[in-house]
Order: sequence, then C-alpha cells, then structure tokens
Amino acid sequence: MSTDMSMLRQLEESLWVIDHPFKMAGVPVGTRTTIVRLTNGGLFLHSPGPLSVSLAKQIDELGEVRCIIAPNMFHHLYVPENARAWQAASVHLAPGLAGKRKNLSFNEELGNEPSPTWAADIEQVIVQGSKRVNEVVFLHRASRTLILTDLSFNFSHASQRSLRFFLSVMGAYGKFGPSRLVRLLHPDRDALRVAIERILEWDFDRIIVSHGDVLESNGRAVLREAFGWLLA
Repeated sequence: MSTDMSMLRQLEESLWVIDHPFKMAGVPVGTRTTIVRLTNGGLFLHSPGPLSVSLAKQIDELGEVRCIIAPNMFHHLYVPENARAWQAASVHLAPGLAGKRKNLSFNEELGNEPSPTWAADIEQVIVQGSKRVNEVVFLHRASRTLILTDLSFNFSHASQRSLRFFLSVMGAYGKFGPSRLVRLLHPDRDALRVAIERILEWDFDRIIVSHGDVLESNGRAVLREAFGWLLA
C-alpha cells in the first residue's frame, strides 16, 4: 500500500470523494475516487486510487466495498491493489479494457445498463465515439450527482505553473468542459452526441470529475454549455 497522501471527504450522507495526488506526463493534475453507499449498504468504488492502510480503514468504516469500477480505458492503474484489499468485491471494467489489461482479473464488463448490484441507485451510459477512451458515465440518483472521469475537467485555477501551461494547451484552464484531447480522441461526433444528449436527460445538479474541482451546482446547464459545440 502507498504512503497516505489522499484525502477522504463527504459530500452528502451516502457520497464521498477521495482526492489523490497524481501526475500525468509529469504534470500534477491529481485524480479522484468517488464512493457511493448503496441502499443495500454496500459501497460502489469508482475510479479507485492508491491505498494506504489508514485510507483503507477509513473506507471500511463507511461500509463493505461491494464493487470496484474502472470507468474508462485510462483509470485502471490501482484496480489490482484495491481488488486485493477487498477480495469479496466484484470488479467491473470499461468496454475494451480487458483487452488492454489482459492480466487484470474482473467479473463483468460495463454496459449501458447498470449491474443489479447498483441498479436501484445508479444509472449509467457508455460514451461512444472513441474506442481509446470508452468512458462510462454514472448518475447517483439520490444525490442528483453525475460522476465523470475524463470527459470533462474543471480547473478554475492552478497554482503550479506546469499545470497552468498544460491546461492552457489542452484548452481546459479556467473552465469546466472537455479538453482538446477528449475532442481529438472522439472522432465519431454523432456517437458522442447521442451519449451527451442521454446524459442531459438525467436529473442532476452536482458533477464530480476526476481532474479538477467538484462542480457543486447547476451541473446540467454547465454541461450543456460545455458541449454546445457538439449539440448545435
């Protein structure tokens, strides 16, 4: 297990996030795990990050981890150590990830319909248009929270010069929305549009992203504006 540098914080009664330090190409973009306590009492662990003994203990105090989610083709690095920590949990991978990580044990590939384990609490949809990303987006209905991974960033500010430069080049500094890389990796705009339109049919207010700040309110309007170039 890793050194304890991650922070667990509660957003609502059954919703938590863990902010982890993480570097992408040497740039400190951070990453985020989302935890939902399901109505059956189990925990839904989205985009697991590095574990320390103390962090694993904090998570155990919230409930029993029932499912571990690798939500796209990039957010899978820490799945093995989380699966070892909670061996009774089922592991669910984004479409195509099993082919990329052939040594990664899993129980089920994610689809457009939620697993029975979390169907009472969470909706989901595959964002089509890129086999290199294949992100699955989730909605926690009770808290009206949309859970994204890399589909959008949300950096209103950045203290590190390298991060500001990286985000500026990516067209993702000072705003919520998809980076230039996301646009580049989704050449099938029609397929991407279908997914965004379905997401916008959901009832949500908050948006959790893996990189940047949690957007606490007005999420549907902000998401619609961020993808206005696609929906027009």
